Amino acid sequence: MGRLPRVSGAVAIRILERLGFEQVRQRGSHVVLRKSTPDGVVGCVVPLHDELAVGTLAGILRQAKVSADQFLANA
Repeated sequence: MGRLPRVSGAVAIRILERLGFEQVRQRGSHVVLRKSTPDGVVGCVVPLHDELAVGTLAGILRQAKVSADQFLANA
């Protein structure tokens, strides 16, 4: 597993959209993304911060069931 970079919320959303997620709604500075998979619907919440902490990004990827390697390959 590669080291996660420090990225903004907008960049993280763009990368997750490349992985098939789409924006469902936004409330304040938090964007909800969702993706339909054969196992069911997977969702995650991404804050629109200028820079996401590495632990926050790791939590988002865990919610989205995306590996760090998949995320980095689409960065």
